[in-house]
Amino acid sequence: MGCAGLSLAIHMARSPWAEGRRILIVDRDRKDRNDRTWCFWETGAGPFEDIVHRRWEKAWFHAPGYSGLKDLAPYAYKMVRGIDYYRHCMQILSAHPSFEIRHGEVESLSSESENASVRIDGIEYKGHYVFNSILFEPPVIATHEIQLLQHFKGWVIETETDRFDSREATLMDFRPPQDHGTTFVYVMPLSPRRALVEYTLFTPALLDSNTYDKGLSDYIDNHMGLTDYRVAEEEFGVIPMTNHRFPSREGRVLHIGTAGGQTKASSGYTFRFIQKHSARIVASLEAKGHPFDTKGFWKGRYDWYDSVLLHILHHRKLEGWFVFRELFRNNPPRRILKFLDNETTFPEEVRLLNSLPQWPFMKAGLRELMNRFKG
Repeated sequence: MGCAGLSLAIHMARSPWAEGRRILIVDRDRKDRNDRTWCFWETGAGPFEDIVHRRWEKAWFHAPGYSGLKDLAPYAYKMVRGIDYYRHCMQILSAHPSFEIRHGEVESLSSESENASVRIDGIEYKGHYVFNSILFEPPVIATHEIQLLQHFKGWVIETETDRFDSREATLMDFRPPQDHGTTFVYVMPLSPRRALVEYTLFTPALLDSNTYDKGLSDYIDNHMGLTDYRVAEEEFGVIPMTNHRFPSREGRVLHIGTAGGQTKASSGYTFRFIQKHSARIVASLEAKGHPFDTKGFWKGRYDWYDSVLLHILHHRKLEGWFVFRELFRNNPPRRILKFLDNETTFPEEVRLLNSLPQWPFMKAGLRELMNRFKG
């Protein structure tokens, strides 16, 4: 019942398909604390507009040799706090007669011809379908596949005087040392005296805890010019960035969230892809009577683009800061954000790809095209 499970449940609750059905939602945790934040961009009002904690229409991009304040229109960059998200979802689901929420340890899943089952604390429950967001085991990465980790530590810092412009975020700042691999910081000002500062890396392995703390303190000192501040909250997370092909289903078990391949391989963004996948699942249930007609149009093309960038970053054919600098220096933000949402037209993609060094990307593209046939 993490982000993916709750999102799917909310989409179901808003659909007439849920009327008269019994839907069991299971999670080990009670979701009663603010354990994370989700930041994402979208146009207009999304399904969770009522709980958007902060939004920004402008954001800074920094890299060696280039800095710019970007107008994100027609997009807005939004933040949703975990505790607000959990409370919002629980309030809707607890008032809906079709939904039952249960806390326990999910031990196993299975599928038969007419139903699927889940074992929770030793008790088996059967239903028509099971929607699973749990990665029970790490994926086995084939030799021709790539996996990086997006790992990050964030501090919510507070100051005694007004030090932040809450109208402007920092989307990516690549000025910190790149010794460990692609490294950047983003800053989400929450008020003139409060901001979330997130130290983020794309690398094959995690770092020791002191390295994250040093990265944060050095950035706050050297680039934000702050020495007198208080750390009010901390968060830490790890997101797989891989072109491994996660199974979308096993019989009547449909995988969702990261377990279902909804994390974008080249960026680690998941929240918006979960919403779109949830909407397709519900549309399939309404139109077809089953949840399996969920393939996004032209998804394979974007999977290939993701693999190419992963190849570039993993093999360090180009430095990550350089790739993103060229993207943001040569393209309007709306084209980049639309591309990262897998929603661009082919002509838009050609213009975007032409803004990058051609030869390294052509070689990586051919290599990853060959690897796709191996899979």
